[in-house]
Amino acid sequence: MRDVTLFETVRVMAGRAPLWPRHLARMRASAAVFGILPPPVDEPSWGGDDLVVRCELAGGRLRLVPREVPPAEPIMLATSPAPHRGYQHKVAERHWLEAARLSVAPLLADDALMFDPVGRLVEATIWAVGWWDGERLVFPPLGLGGLPSVARGRLAGMVRGGVAVAAIDREGLKGRSLLACNAARGVVPVAALDGQAVPPNLRTAALAARFWDGPQA
Repeated sequence: MRDVTLFETVRVMAGRAPLWPRHLARMRASAAVFGILPPPVDEPSWGGDDLVVRCELAGGRLRLVPREVPPAEPIMLATSPAPHRGYQHKVAERHWLEAARLSVAPLLADDALMFDPVGRLVEATIWAVGWWDGERLVFPPLGLGGLPSVARGRLAGMVRGGVAVAAIDREGLKGRSLLACNAARGVVPVAALDGQAVPPNLRTAALAARFWDGPQA
């Protein structure tokens, strides 16, 4: 097995990491795939009232790197000119994702929305992206190569009936209300896609307000 560095981006609030069990489960699953023996880890002693901690697993050691919490504001997305290559494990080798995100920065976009080689939505480079179909919250199939998002998993347990799964292309996103989620910032609305305003949805705001509350496992 090749050497890899796995990492998790963990939100910490009042010294606790609400989504830590989900992060740990994902890291352990990926470690098994790559033949990595992770150290015994329960919940680290985090410290801090509100911060983000990058947890890196490399060489059998877990390294914690804290940083400030980014703002949880509506974001603007732009379609990536490059196709998604598949990113099913959170490994540090993600230069192609960073290149895609930087490629849309001149368009004043916060992140690149990425599609597979046949044009089906996969994810953004640092966000899982879903859309509203009436009252249903829908995400792309993970089988298209996207990361099993901790935040998406959390939403699946919050939304009545869970989240739906469907493939969609760029044309199919027109006129739909979109949301983005990740485990550092929670849920945020997508304000614009390719320079066009995205319609708001009150359900997105309601999920954002409840994301960090209640049972998290």
